[in-house]
Amino acid sequence: MAGEYPSKIKSLPLYDGRFDAYKLEAKGSDVLFASYPAGTVIPAHTHDTDNHGVITRGELILTMNGDVTHVKTGDWYHVPAFVEHAARFEVETDEIEFWFKAE
Repeated sequence: MAGEYPSKIKSLPLYDGRFDAYKLEAKGSDVLFASYPAGTVIPAHTHDTDNHGVITRGELILTMNGDVTHVKTGDWYHVPAFVEHAARFEVETDEIEFWFKAE
């Protein structure tokens, strides 16, 4: 997996999902340290978590509610639980994403 994460983060368990990430579990939430190769596309989907993320390298192209947002390095984004969204990565991208259990 790509990504310039410290060795402590790289020692976390791997996330078993649609993209590569190291997963840190916490009570009521998970934290993912994810890396996406250029050209990665995550089709429209929903989930039961309230997600907040920050791009640490590259750019996320997020489609949600008919709007397309370019989330650049250093920018935070929010995807509410149960809201359909899709993601695209035209360049190699890393992010830290917080998945909070919806109440």
